[in-house]
Order: sequence, then structure tokens, then C-alpha cells
Amino acid sequence: MEQSQSDLCIEVLRRLDKAGLLKDIILVGSWCTLFYKDFFGDQEYMTPLVTRDMDLFIPHPRAIRTKTDVAELLKDIGFVVGFTGSQGYIRLEHPQLIVEFLVPEKGRGSDKPYALPQLGLNAQALRFLEFLSQNTITVKLGSTIVTLPHPANFALHKLLIMSRRPQPEKQAKDKEAAIRILNTLVANGQANTLREAFDMMPKRWQGKVKKQLTDITEKHLVEILE
Repeated sequence: MEQSQSDLCIEVLRRLDKAGLLKDIILVGSWCTLFYKDFFGDQEYMTPLVTRDMDLFIPHPRAIRTKTDVAELLKDIGFVVGFTGSQGYIRLEHPQLIVEFLVPEKGRGSDKPYALPQLGLNAQALRFLEFLSQNTITVKLGSTIVTLPHPANFALHKLLIMSRRPQPEKQAKDKEAAIRILNTLVANGQANTLREAFDMMPKRWQGKVKKQLTDITEKHLVEILE
């Protein structure tokens, strides 16, 4: 019997947990929006459509001590090794899900993959990811505990990197998800938490975020951040 996309996502996380890796990983990207539903509780929250991409962020890659062949770990549930980009970034591909690993970009950065020999993979180094690890929450999926960015950090990060997205439709989708989460935080009495997350950003980042909040319906969010 074929697994649903969400069941497959949870199974990947469960296997990483059993292998002792999940403690070093933060789930980022659109799959967070599915699991924020429990965080918001009774507060009305519309979950956006989840994409095929499952992004796993490793804030401290050198701290990983567990040696695991992740491709082999997921092989029997249909994942195969794939490559993307001219530099050969490794990702694990399934008809329903694509798993990619990310690490923070340091210094001047590089477009070359970051080797993760202890996992038998490589990762893509991206800027601004550290902000997602500065304030996190955990959710329980059965016996598996998953770390996510706090929704405030997640939404502000979406606005921060929005202009770096090449496709206008993806920019619009990111903004829609971010605004929905920001409004739900405010309705949930967490305006102060949102402001605190914003204050953690460098001034230049704050300017990029506010530049995206131009619609009249978003004026109240700008006022909260200021």
C-alpha cells in the first residue's frame, strides 16, 4: 500500500531519529507549515499546500558524530540518490518526496557542495539559515521529536529571502505562507514574540523584511515590528 506524502515525510524523520541523527537536524522549508498546526492549537490556521521538497538543516555539521549511510537508510522505502546543479549537490529522490540537506554558509561562501562524509552525502550551504536555529520549537510525531524553527523566525525568514527566489510564483507563495503565519501569531497573542524575533535581525535584514510588507492589509504587521 502506497504511503501518503505526509506519512512518508514522518517515516523519513523516524528513521533519522532511530539512527541518532535527528537531534542534529532542524526541519525547515514548507513542511514546517504542516506541523505548526499543533503549535497553534485551537487557533484557526490554514495549512498551505506542501511541496515535494523536504529540507533538513544541519546547524553544526562538524558536531555530527554518528556515521550513517543515509541513502542506504532510506533505500528500501523507495529513495534513490540524485544530483542537482552543475556542482553536483546530492539529494535523495522519491516520486513523492525529495530530501535535501542544508548547512549554514560561512565567510564569503562557495557554490561547491559541503561534504558530509559521515552521512555519505553532501549539502548546500545557504545564507540566513542561522536565523532559523536561533529560536526553535519541538513537535512530537508519535515517539519522534522533531525540531522546527519557531513560526516567527520561519515567517520572517521567508520574507527575508523572498527576493532571492527567481520565480515570481514562488515568491508569491512564500509571501502568502509568511503572512498567514504572522497573522496567526498575532491572533494567538504572540505579537511580542514576533517583535523579539524581528529585533534579533541585523538592521539590513529588517529593512528587507519590511520592504515586502507593502500591502495596506499588512500595515498592522509593520506597526507591530516597529
